[in-house]
Amino acid sequence: MQYFMVPPGQHQLPKLPYAYNALEPVISSTLLRIHHDQHHKSYVEGLNKAELKLVEARQKRDFTLVKHWERELAFHGSGHILHSIYWTSMAPIGNRWETPGAQTINHITNYFGSLTSFLEQFSAAAINVEASGWTLLVWQPAWGRLEILTIEKHQDLFQAGSIPILVMDAWEHAYYLDYQNRRKDYVNAWWQLVNWYEVERRLEQAMHGLMSLVSNP
Repeated sequence: MQYFMVPPGQHQLPKLPYAYNALEPVISSTLLRIHHDQHHKSYVEGLNKAELKLVEARQKRDFTLVKHWERELAFHGSGHILHSIYWTSMAPIGNRWETPGAQTINHITNYFGSLTSFLEQFSAAAINVEASGWTLLVWQPAWGRLEILTIEKHQDLFQAGSIPILVMDAWEHAYYLDYQNRRKDYVNAWWQLVNWYEVERRLEQAMHGLMSLVSNP
């Protein structure tokens, strides 16, 4: 994989890897369009603005507002990264790997004991994350294994060094239009969409210290 530096203020909203109606009936086209075209777009715009403000601060050697813009950088940058991986974590029903790949299932069973135990812990974490937040399966290179993490404020990041390989958005805007306050129903239905091919690909990347924001880069 070849990486290119993104110049300050030049982040772009990634295209969805499927049509707006491709995730129905689990996620409606209306919800997906609002979530991607409005919510994710706002993170990209906020990230670009924060980066350009910090460029300006360096040029002027005026860091009076550095605390504010660093906070904006973390909030919008994390939102952009997590949403990008969230889109690729899903695929249309009938057009995805139905079960984890060889590397993924090997690491899941070695650490969590079984696929069932992993699914139960991940689902429980997503259902119980306080307020709005995320649930992630990450590769932790410091431990040489997988881990499940929840993030309640993504601007505070998460376990240092971890690389997301499966991301579930548990913010209300990810499900409320379709499920209202029934987050548990959304979490349980979401497994029908998990793109295990992408999880396998991201795990192999992560084990080499790599992370991409799009599918099949």
